[in-house]
Amino acid sequence: MRRPLARALTGALGLLAGAAAPLAATAPASADSVVVGGQPARIAEAPWVVALSSRDRFGGTRAGQFCGGVVVAPTKVLTAAHCLGREVLGGEPSQLADFKVIAGRTSLRGQGGAEIGISDTWVHPHYDPAANSDDLAVLTLQKALPTAYVIDVAAPEDPAMHPGTPATVYGWGDTTGNGSYATSLRSAQVQVLPDEACERAYPGGSGVSYRGDSMLCAGDPAGGRDACQGDSGGPLVAKGRLIGLVSWGSGCGQAENPGVYTRVSAVLPTRL
Repeated sequence: MRRPLARALTGALGLLAGAAAPLAATAPASADSVVVGGQPARIAEAPWVVALSSRDRFGGTRAGQFCGGVVVAPTKVLTAAHCLGREVLGGEPSQLADFKVIAGRTSLRGQGGAEIGISDTWVHPHYDPAANSDDLAVLTLQKALPTAYVIDVAAPEDPAMHPGTPATVYGWGDTTGNGSYATSLRSAQVQVLPDEACERAYPGGSGVSYRGDSMLCAGDPAGGRDACQGDSGGPLVAKGRLIGLVSWGSGCGQAENPGVYTRVSAVLPTRL
């Protein structure tokens, strides 16, 4: 079934599985490398990538990582709205006493970097979990990160979002589509696809429809490279600028089902 790409707890033993599924379709898109079909990445080359963590909720094996995020200001992190949903967190974000952002760390359980608490959360007021639209949330950090961690956000008409533009997606999520979660940062090379590609893959009907006004389509036309479970909220970057956040899709790395990303330039508030 098609669903967002966060991680949630399931079963009495709290085994990690695919997350919140507000609709009925197939599994999340965006898998390899970050993901499905990707390769190891170093945080030094992408310092703005962060992991969302709660060991109380998700356990300590992978430092509690359940979603990704991206730093857009010293105290502001963007992520997917569905990452903060009850289906994922089991309650409100404020109820997670150990909800933190892990920054500056390639390996989730490695040394260095910082783990910073969250002082406030904001979910886009038009976020619709049934339609996956406006899938954006903003986290305010308790402590500012260095400006070197900040990435620029693409403007609405930025050529970085033109079809055919090479892009990179980052994360610590499922690398196979079968629950093999990464412990170190990975990235996958994809390309921005025309809206028509996602409109064909997700026309609506019994499932969710693709909306180009708030969503962005990206993947590998041949398949094999994509984001996947656990990558939700992570960044899609092109020409050095943030263009999307991992949001939803069907399966991982399937040519006929590209990954769908939040179109950040269309839904980000003018003042954070």
